[in-house]
Amino acid sequence: MMDENKSIELLKKQQELIPQLKQKSRKAPEFDEWKRDTRIIIKKIFGDNHAGEFSSIVYSLMVFSSRTTDHDIHNAYLRGLDKANSLISSLISEIDTFGLENKPIIKKEDPIRIIENICYKFHSVARQLQSRHSDRSTLEIEDEYDVQDLLHALLKLHFDDVREEEYTPSYAGSSSRVDFLLKDENIIIEVKKTRKSLKAKEVGEQLIIDKAHYTTHPDCNSLICFVYDPDGRISNPVGLERDLEKNNNGLNVKVIISPK
Repeated sequence: MMDENKSIELLKKQQELIPQLKQKSRKAPEFDEWKRDTRIIIKKIFGDNHAGEFSSIVYSLMVFSSRTTDHDIHNAYLRGLDKANSLISSLISEIDTFGLENKPIIKKEDPIRIIENICYKFHSVARQLQSRHSDRSTLEIEDEYDVQDLLHALLKLHFDDVREEEYTPSYAGSSSRVDFLLKDENIIIEVKKTRKSLKAKEVGEQLIIDKAHYTTHPDCNSLICFVYDPDGRISNPVGLERDLEKNNNGLNVKVIISPK
């Protein structure tokens, strides 16, 4: 494990480069080098979890139109750098507060961390699928079923028993379909994809109802709610994640909204 002082020194060095990067374009080689080096440093210090958070930061617009200007594109780049700056500050504070020696070592086989990593990288995988040789047909992520299909394939890389379309026991006179159940790990995964009629308010309302159902499921010790938001319809994803992870009657709940 890296020394605490050395870890903070390396993180601060990367943070100090951000003002210089803001004067350059997202396509500048210095930015690519900084992004690669920063991710490696974070992974060396903390492992895949925080490295996944850093990798999920978006530095470009998700949607372009005929009215998109160079100023709009550069502002998206600046917002991404600001998010990176905030994350690095948070990581430095974490080391200052808790140190590194007593941090638990996250093993590769930890199922929660594996699923988190898949969710954080989901958008990158979905984008990569659009770049096929000779413009061959591919999976278009247009609705929740498409998200479920791709997520199912990614889960099969790590888990042997991935069950879909399970049903929870009746709650308040109704039952609910579970998107995925990892029976051996006692984990349920709920999938949402935002759209014009499913923004932050509607997502929150649906997940609150879902959580109530899952507390009665005999195979559910942990619930992971993955909300795929490629168009940035949720304006405050961190706040929504925190709100939905509260008041769960003993159920371990993790909410991941990605990309941010």
